[in-house]
Amino acid sequence: MKIAPVFAAICLASAGAMASTASITVIDKEGKPVQDAVVVVTPSAKGTPRTPLPMTMTVDQEKMRFIPAVALVPVGAKITMVNKDPWEHHVRGSAAGLAQFSSTGSGFELRLDGFVAGKPPKSAEVTMDKAGAVLLGCHIHGSMKGYVYVSDSPWAQRTTPQGQAVFDDLPDGAAQIRVWHSDQLLDLPVQTLQVNSASPSRLTVQLQVVPRRRRI
Repeated sequence: MKIAPVFAAICLASAGAMASTASITVIDKEGKPVQDAVVVVTPSAKGTPRTPLPMTMTVDQEKMRFIPAVALVPVGAKITMVNKDPWEHHVRGSAAGLAQFSSTGSGFELRLDGFVAGKPPKSAEVTMDKAGAVLLGCHIHGSMKGYVYVSDSPWAQRTTPQGQAVFDDLPDGAAQIRVWHSDQLLDLPVQTLQVNSASPSRLTVQLQVVPRRRRI
């Protein structure tokens, strides 16, 4: 009798059925939805998300902007900075938030020559080995600003234009919810949400600020 394969299939089906959904909505001080906030979920139970965060990502410097303006990666990910502008950029990375005023030499600096037609753009790679938010800037062009959020949890998303982050593969049980936004200098309190497969869990988190509009 071939019982083992059938039993394994039943176990896998049961495991899939136990996946829980949590919908997190981020709003600003005026109650409007916030795009590009980072929502990090840390379940108390062990598990693995169906879609892991990327271990490699490219951040372009183009038209005096960092693209994407907010990159989201896990600890240990490699970021490739690519200069698509015809002028030099001296990219720097340092702690974001209030930590930027007390950081003592941590971070990175990369000099990238300007793009020359007919040649590949200059690029450089950096490994993000510490969890938290990293502020990107340029020593030459002070108006340039971007961010890399390095997550210590595999469950992390950027919010949509509707201010939402939906996680549909969380293990049952309590989960800690952290929300980060570049304009929210003071860390928001960590919240706890009970998630279970019986019904979706919902949470609304309000920032203490109204985010500034990014330059287009």
